[in-house]
Amino acid sequence: MNKFNPSAYLSGLNIDVMHFGLEAISGLLSRVGSPQNAFQSVLVAGTNGKGSTAAMLASILQHAGLKVGLYTSPHLIDIRERIVVNGIKISRKNLGKLIAEIKDYTVEPVTYFECLTAVAFLYFSRRKVDIAVLEVGLGGRLDATNICHPLVSVITNIALEHTAYLGKTLEAIACEKAGIIKKNGVCITAATQKKVIDVFSGMCHKQQAELLRLGIDFKMKIHQNQLISYRGQNRKINQLTVPLRGLHQLSNAALALATIEVLGKKGYRISDSAIQKGLAQTRWEARLEILRSNPLFLLDGAHNPAGIVSLCRVLAKDLSGRRLILIFSALADKDYRRMLRKIVPLAHKTFLPPLATKRAVAPQVLATFLQSMGYPAVVPESVTESVRQALQCAGENDLICACGSLYLAGEIKQTFHQMCSCGKERGALKSVKHKT
Repeated sequence: MNKFNPSAYLSGLNIDVMHFGLEAISGLLSRVGSPQNAFQSVLVAGTNGKGSTAAMLASILQHAGLKVGLYTSPHLIDIRERIVVNGIKISRKNLGKLIAEIKDYTVEPVTYFECLTAVAFLYFSRRKVDIAVLEVGLGGRLDATNICHPLVSVITNIALEHTAYLGKTLEAIACEKAGIIKKNGVCITAATQKKVIDVFSGMCHKQQAELLRLGIDFKMKIHQNQLISYRGQNRKINQLTVPLRGLHQLSNAALALATIEVLGKKGYRISDSAIQKGLAQTRWEARLEILRSNPLFLLDGAHNPAGIVSLCRVLAKDLSGRRLILIFSALADKDYRRMLRKIVPLAHKTFLPPLATKRAVAPQVLATFLQSMGYPAVVPESVTESVRQALQCAGENDLICACGSLYLAGEIKQTFHQMCSCGKERGALKSVKHKT
């Protein structure tokens, strides 16, 4: 009898398959014993900032003395990054055992994401977490994570993305995201578009839920000393530090703190000290992450037009004195044309490496598009080669920026681990300040 191989089993489920509907995950979890009902949760959806918001929230809750589960996607290098309790990834042994257990309970076909979601819920249940912070995979209404009944539903923002699955308008996408708003629940959002807010307000009215909006019900303010203050409905906190760089991270931090405030009303005692320490010690890779200082090598997970706009804001305002060398790759279902139109004009030289996924757009397609814009590009044979060439042509005061896909971010982190030891040069992007 062949020994069960968890990795091979997951690969057989096909990571690229998307299944919209809760029937399969609902039936599977019911057979396992409904582990999602064994713990409280917060559900985080939105176009961008989900992972950062979830990471900040989990860090604060952990510093408050709670046992906290964190479920995110995708991973950069190790699949175990997706399932974490108090900052520690699930062990390979536990992951393998739980995948085998889920497989035994599987009756109808499930996707890669559904299987891992079931594994996460079962793991959190058996670890007896006090609360789990769950990042929605895609959309919201029909995402596997939405089988839970969260204490708070967070929707970071709304922009056009995954239009083939979620709809071609902001209203349609907002409707899908609003599917995580529960009866008598609370929805917290940083979205500002009137059409989007109308959708959220309508859903909250239907569900008799409360809607809290950044800039109206809670606010963040940055001071000249770079410290930040939060003002909520019933709570004020000063002397805050957000280690994740970029103006957009202030919105994500505000969402996390507003969620903490709501949880406080639901019986969770979270001190100002826990908030200050938890926020300051948040770590989230591939978000304006420095891999090397000379030349400066910046890795960012921006993978859609809205994310690229946030990245370009940092590049233009805070790093404009450096010559930019760009490494860019994207998935074929992303609006890579809009992303390239925004960022390539800032670059002195552009590298377009292939990615190790069938979902990626071919580098030659990207190069042809850039050529039509009047921007030449280099197409290396691999991500490793693109990094090598970028480092070779960069001067000490130049900036290398890799973006466009989290798949690219993961491959580059592996490349750096293999190519050189950069431990002394990794760290926070101290030269990039939060600017308003």
